[in-house]
Parts: sequence; structure tokens; C-alpha cells
Amino acid sequence: MQFPTNLYTLPANYKGPGIPSVTTTPDSSNVEIPKTFTPITIKNMTLKNRTVVSPMCMYSSEDGFMNDFHLGHYTSYAKGGASLIVMEAAATIANGRISYADAGVYKDEHIEPMKRITDNIHLYNSYAGIQLAHAGRKASSNPPFLENARYSIPESEDGKGWKTYGPSPIAFNENMSVPIEMTLDDIKEAIDSFRDAAVRCDKAGIDFIEIHGAHGYLINQFISPTSNKRTDQYGCGSFEDRCRFLFDIVKAIRSVWPTEKALGVRLSCEEWCEGGWTIDDTIKIAKILETMDVDIFDCSSGGNSMSQSITIGPCYQVPLAHAVKKATSKLFVACVGLINTGKEMEEILQQDRADLIFLARPFLRNPHFTYQVAHELQVKIDFNIQYNRGRFTNTAY
Repeated sequence: MQFPTNLYTLPANYKGPGIPSVTTTPDSSNVEIPKTFTPITIKNMTLKNRTVVSPMCMYSSEDGFMNDFHLGHYTSYAKGGASLIVMEAAATIANGRISYADAGVYKDEHIEPMKRITDNIHLYNSYAGIQLAHAGRKASSNPPFLENARYSIPESEDGKGWKTYGPSPIAFNENMSVPIEMTLDDIKEAIDSFRDAAVRCDKAGIDFIEIHGAHGYLINQFISPTSNKRTDQYGCGSFEDRCRFLFDIVKAIRSVWPTEKALGVRLSCEEWCEGGWTIDDTIKIAKILETMDVDIFDCSSGGNSMSQSITIGPCYQVPLAHAVKKATSKLFVACVGLINTGKEMEEILQQDRADLIFLARPFLRNPHFTYQVAHELQVKIDFNIQYNRGRFTNTAY
């Protein structure tokens, strides 16, 4: 569905909602456009700015299906000027959901409602991404806003609880069940599920896939020496063995995901505990992934160990992204973590500490956060014509 231009008399240069051009203030035509609002091309995506909606679990699905909530939720970010909207972690297999209310891409019937959302995002000249995930030992729990969140739900006939699997039989905490150690057949099934999910994403018109290797979910469990005590080819005998599961998933996805479409990996770059995964491990794996047709490396941290000790503050995870950025040459590096202002975003980009800013809570507070950043950085960007009267009038914004 296209914008009904026949109902209105529109400017001759009007190209539809959300056009990606940027203009500076009329009385400051020689001022350089903030890097936050300079386009960047990654494979067949040309992002109109560097503000990206980070994947955020909404726990609002039934049997993995996205619905009208998701349509309004994600379309609001496209209307609000974000260049790329990465939809929430979607399980590639039913028993890989964090909770019974998670989104999923584990059957063909999920394609149509996902495509409906993707098509609406595209109406506003934004790109649609999705995060593919498997929760591993963190699966089969209650959504976090309900009582007993982060408690395992036992296998049940109502489908709200199921058996959990992981690289080793080590529970995340005392409230979570001990996972069943995955056999080689289980591992192959999980790898194949990422491949099959990628096929469905392509059919749904998704532009970008991010593999979820962070926050203590299955891939993170495999790569970390604190949660992987295996002794086979996917075990902790060596760095390469622990990373093999992720590498095999990347290969499986790339066997079906067009090379002209961007592929990313989110990793917990630091486990923040003794004997855990470190930033040095992250740099090592990033150098390998950039040779495997991975395009975007999204730098988060933590979530795999109850003994983690993190000092949290504004932009606290940006140094992790900066370390990866300095050590690699082909990857587009994304940073996350309590980045709340346009000034912070612009400084990160100007200092070449990252290429993209993935934002979560700011967009939850204000789906039009990109417009807010433009106002802060004193740059005029295109509004959807229906929202044009909402511009601040005391500046050129």
C-alpha cells in the first residue's frame, strides 16, 4: 500500500513518508551535518542515519506469532525516523523461546504476519531487521514483567513449559532448571533451525538478520568456558571448539541468506567474571567473523554468569565496541548501553568508536526519538507529512 497522494495536493518534490534526505538549518548552510545523520551503506541497505532500534523482547506473542501489537510497535519507530528497526529476538525453534510469549520464526505460518510488519516499515523508507535466537538453558521461563520471572517453568501440557537444553548440564541459577546436555543431533537440529529461519526471513522481506550470541543465551553458553564443559568438537578444549557452534550457524545462514543482504552478530563482548569470556576473546572471534561474510558486529556484554560484576553508567559498553572497531577493518561496529542523548551519539561517531548506535530504552520512552536527536543536534530532517506540525518552532528543526 502506497501513500494516497491523490487525496492531497503535495509538494512537487514529495517522495512519500520518511524520505531519507537531511538538510541543515537555513541560516547555517555551511555547518557540517552531524555524523549521526549521515547515511551509511551496508550491503544493499543505505541507512539514512545511524539511529537503529535495538532488538527488545516484547513477550507479546502466542505460539511465536507476531500480531497487531507488533505491527503498531515497530511501525511507530519507522514513522519516527529510525533508519533500521531490528525486531525482537525470535526463536528459531519452539523450545528455544525464553518464554511462552516470545516471538518465533520456527514455522512457515510465521512468515505472513512478519511480512505485514516488514512491508509497513518499508513504507517509511526504513529497513527491517530481526534477531534470531535460541535461549538454551534460559528457556521455558515466565516473561520478566510477571511474578516468578526468571524462574524455570516445568514441562507442562498447556505448552507454557518445556524441557531445556544447553551445551552442558549447568543451570544458570538456583531458580532455573538444569538443562539437558545437547547431543550432536540436538546441535545439528539447532543449527538447521537458524538456516530454516533465515529462509523464512527472506520470504518475509527482512533486510537484515542479527544472530543473538549475547546475554547468556545458547550461543553465548557455547562460547563461554563458564557454561561449556563439553569435551567433543563443540567443547571447551579450545577456543575454536567453543566457537564452532556459532561458526556453523553463520555458515548455515549464509548458505541461504543472500550475500547482498547484511548479516550481523550480537555478542556479549565481556562476561565480567573470573574465568569467563573476555574482550580479548571477542576481538579474536570478530577477526574470524569478518572473513565469514558477517557485516555488522553488535557489542553488548554480560548475562551469562550470576557472578558477573559490572559497573553501569552512561555509555558503559562503548569501550567494548571501540576495541572491536580498532582491531577489525571490514566489520561495521554497533554500540549499545545507556546511550541517551544526541550529544553522546555524535561524540561516539565522531571519535570513530562505532559506526552505528543501537538504542532500546530511548525508543521505548519516545518512538520518535530520532526527531528528538535531530532537534538536539540542530539539524532539520524530513518529517512524515502527517506529523509535520509537530516540529519544534523555535528552531529550524
